[in-house]
Amino acid sequence: MENSIMGTWAIDPAFIIIGLAAVTLILLILVIVCMVKMKKLYRRYDYFMRGKDAETLEDIIMEQIEEIRNLKAEDKANKESIRSLNRNQRASFQKFGIVKYNAFKGMGGTLSFAFALLDYTNTGFVINSVHSREGCYLYMKPVDRGQTDTLLGNEEKEALEQALGYREMKMQ
Repeated sequence: MENSIMGTWAIDPAFIIIGLAAVTLILLILVIVCMVKMKKLYRRYDYFMRGKDAETLEDIIMEQIEEIRNLKAEDKANKESIRSLNRNQRASFQKFGIVKYNAFKGMGGTLSFAFALLDYTNTGFVINSVHSREGCYLYMKPVDRGQTDTLLGNEEKEALEQALGYREMKMQ
């Protein structure tokens, strides 16, 4: 073996053979690991596709896409409805205050009342109902942004302050 190429190397050929055997062993382990992972993946794929062919799976996907489109359209309609409800709610009367009082002392109890009704911008009106033996009289005074140009009585001021949230409402 004096004439062989391996004889001219500075490394013993046994070390090369042992190194190649180690690389082969590592590659064999990697192949086994890959085969195990492939088998798991194949089982999952088989479970996923069990009872279905490619056409039915495509139909299912198309149905899901159509359902998503319908849900998006419904969501858009719902958002528009909510916006409309918010606009209507702001325009509706939502704040009130009421004060019952006896307009004429000694003449029949607390049958008179002042009632303030306001919207989101504190615009609305105050109604004053004065009850006497001769009849019942109603007075309405406009309110704009929490203020009124008309002089208010004590009970009307109190009802307006209740509606604005400055006073607690008390029932008699």
